[in-house]
Amino acid sequence: MLISSIILQVVANTALAKLGAAIGAGIAAIGTGIGIGRIGGSAMEAIARQPESVGDIRSNMIVAAALVEGVALFAIVVCFLAVTA
Repeated sequence: MLISSIILQVVANTALAKLGAAIGAGIAAIGTGIGIGRIGGSAMEAIARQPESVGDIRSNMIVAAALVEGVALFAIVVCFLAVTA
């Protein structure tokens, strides 16, 4: 009886962990989309204010977007590892 209840708890916790990992991956993807959208919008606003510094703003925008993408990729990989574990 005790063994079967322990097995049920492990199965329930595994399913809960998979659900949490899936929700975490979704939140990471949504956060990345919002972050990159804000970066792009701010860059367009800055270019509209100072058109002569397009190159600097564009390069900084690309670096910032790459950093956001890297963090999101790391978060999604961690979530997928939690699902497979």
